Order: sequence, then structure tokens, then C-alpha cells
Amino acid sequence: MQMTMRWFGPEEDKIPLEHIRQVPGVSGVVGALYDVAVGEVWPKEKIKALIEQAHAAGLTMEVIESVNIHDDIKIGLPSRDRYIANYQQTIRNLAEFGVKVICYNFMPVFDWMKTDMNYVLPDGSLTMAFEKAGIDKSLDDVVKEVLENSNGFALPGWEPERLAKVQELFAKYKDVDDTLLRENLAYFLKAIIPVCEEVGIKMAIHPDDPPYSIFGLPRVVKNRDDLDWICNVVDSEANGLTLCTGSIAEDPENDVYGILQEFSRRKRIHFAHVRNIKIIKDKDFYESAHPTQYGSLDMLRVIKSLHDNGFDGYIRPDHGRFIWDETGRPGYGLYDRALGVTYILGLWEAVSQK
Repeated sequence: MQMTMRWFGPEEDKIPLEHIRQVPGVSGVVGALYDVAVGEVWPKEKIKALIEQAHAAGLTMEVIESVNIHDDIKIGLPSRDRYIANYQQTIRNLAEFGVKVICYNFMPVFDWMKTDMNYVLPDGSLTMAFEKAGIDKSLDDVVKEVLENSNGFALPGWEPERLAKVQELFAKYKDVDDTLLRENLAYFLKAIIPVCEEVGIKMAIHPDDPPYSIFGLPRVVKNRDDLDWICNVVDSEANGLTLCTGSIAEDPENDVYGILQEFSRRKRIHFAHVRNIKIIKDKDFYESAHPTQYGSLDMLRVIKSLHDNGFDGYIRPDHGRFIWDETGRPGYGLYDRALGVTYILGLWEAVSQK
């Protein structure tokens, strides 16, 4: 297991690599390029510069999160083949600089959805939350509220220039249901996994967030059966998962521990996002502090499910609260994520004892 933290680069992240390097147990950062348009090839010189910054700070960058997928691929438009060819070249370019895993998602329009970016917990800390009542508004109002409450930071998957045309984007998806979206995902995987096998990179799809339909959009990475279908549609270890405990647990019907156990045994979890959430009612939730007592997940059982079933991939604490007057990009303050790292590592050490 290799512990990492997400880093948004020198222009997008207020947290310097030197501070991340000081978190005990963190050996690498997970990064991406944010100045390359979705669907275009990532240039080698930009990849090299990004990864060399991590190396200069004494950290690895073997996981990229994310190489976003152009909507034309998800919709299945004729132009998708050009964008898939670009994606294939990006995979080759990343492999040249030591990248081992690419995290991605196949969600239409939104990479994730929260309705409150600064939800106040009883202890005064701030976190992100999702309440279904929060999306019972016009689509434009929901997008506007999320972007306005981002504390001035760019949010991954919520590019303002793209979402400025959200109504047009929704119109393009009007004939895309779960069946067609699944077919388009299969088309994409059948094109890129052979390239991954050639260059030694593993793809790791992130579950839908939330793992059920909102705004009538299709969802195909929402439960155990979806994950099983994905792994089988191209049966290769290069075709795997980013198992996010928070996203999967957002639907209480999902057996988080069973999913962790099964796909760890099958060697398909290449990247794990480990966080706790607290279910408020039905499927409303907020992102809690990591320890079991604060959320709805048994975090010792989460770690045991990974460890005891052979997980040997990359892991990060995913999101954190804002504590101790810290401000910044919602979900990505340093302090609470660092606490999450030490908590996860403590659990891992405990279950490792024979």
C-alpha cells in the first residue's frame, strides 16, 4: 500500500508540496494537468514539468487524477474516435514519465455533486454535504450555487467555461440512457485497455457521485453489479477501479465492505479513496471526520477489507473538513486530510500485526 495525497499543482493549490512531504507516511502525490482542454493530448513537456516538481520535493507522482473523458465519447458521437485516439496518446505520454494508474470517471455532465460546500458541523468545522432538497431547483441555479461557494478555487470536473453551457450539454445527453452510456463505456475501454497493457498503465474508474441518477442523468458505476460488469467487459487487470468508500456508501443499499473484499481479491482495486460519511436521512449525507465514531462507516472494517484481501495499490484520504481556521478548496484542506492519513495508517499498522 502506498499513501498519497491529492495536489492540484503550483497554480491551483495553495498547499505547497513541502508541507505534504511533512505528513508522516505520505510517499506521493496524485496530480493532473488543468490547463489542457478536455479531449486534447497531454503534452510531454507539461507532464514532465509536473512530475519533476513532485520528485524535487521528495515525492512520487505515479497516479493521475484525472484524465477527463470528452463528452462526445460518453454520448457516442462520431467525433469520439478522434478523442479516443487523443486519450490513447495521453496514456502513452504519461507512461513515459512513470505513471502507473489513471483515475477517471464516466459520469455525464457533473463529475460529482454536493449541495452545500460549507456545511457547518456541531464542532464548528466545515465540510461538504448533499441533500436532495438542494437540487430541487433549476439546473442553472444549482450550478451557480456550487461555483459561487467554491471559495474562489477551481473545482475538478466543474470547469466554469464548460458549465456555462450546461443547458446545451444536457440537451446532448437527452437520448442517452443507462444502456447507451454503458455501450459507450465498453467502446472506450475496448479501445484504450490494449494500449494500457502495452505501456504498463492501469485504468481505475471512480464510482458515480452520488451513485444514483440526479437530474435524470444516466448512471452506470453505482453498485457492485456495475463494477463487476466493467471488470468483465474487458477482462484485464489493466481495467480496474478507484474504490471510493464515500461515494459507494452514499447509497446505503451498497455493501461497502463486501465490494472492498471482492474486488481486492480480484486484484481490480488499483486506487482507494478512503473517507467516512454520515448519513443524515435516506440518502442525504455529509462528509464527516475520518474516525468511525463520526460517520456511518466502520473504518476499521474498511481497512481490514482491503488489507486482508490483498490490496496493494495506492490510497489517499480523499476529502477533509476545514478545521483550525483553514480555508481553501472545499474538501482539500491540509490539516484534516493529514489527520486522515495518520488515522488510516494507524489502522493499517494494527491490522498488519500477526
